[in-house]
Amino acid sequence: MTYRVCFVCTGNICRSPMAESVFRARVADAGLEDRVVVDSAGTGGWHEGDPADPRTVAVLEAHGYDADHSARQFQASWFADFDLVVALDSGHLKVLRRLAPNERDAAKVRLLRAYDPAADDDLDVPDPYYGGMEGFEECLEMVEAASEGLLAAVRESAEGRTG
Repeated sequence: MTYRVCFVCTGNICRSPMAESVFRARVADAGLEDRVVVDSAGTGGWHEGDPADPRTVAVLEAHGYDADHSARQFQASWFADFDLVVALDSGHLKVLRRLAPNERDAAKVRLLRAYDPAADDDLDVPDPYYGGMEGFEECLEMVEAASEGLLAAVRESAEGRTG
């Protein structure tokens, strides 16, 4: 049985495609690509159909990640298709939980940095859109730091379904 994860930020051109790319690489490295599907979306549809921000693409490619992406907006009906919906900041968390059709679906929404044991009390991944490249590099560092803990949680959930 496939375990499905969707990362969600505002417009699906900076943080969530970065998280999708990094986590997809972690899943592949762990040999779980046949059991875990990774996706991303935005809370809004402003950039629907657009590629990732060029700065996101540059940072991903510089660090050896795939940067192929087309933005889309998260829909309430998608909760039925995903096992875990990973918000990049607390604003996204609130929007997604309000969008959830029921409590069970709302419980699927988690903050990415909650999976980083070294994270401080602020679990938001800051939006790098209005800044320079350093913000995108910082975003990548936060995403990478949380990805190992997220992978462990997803592996446990995926194996619990099949094992």
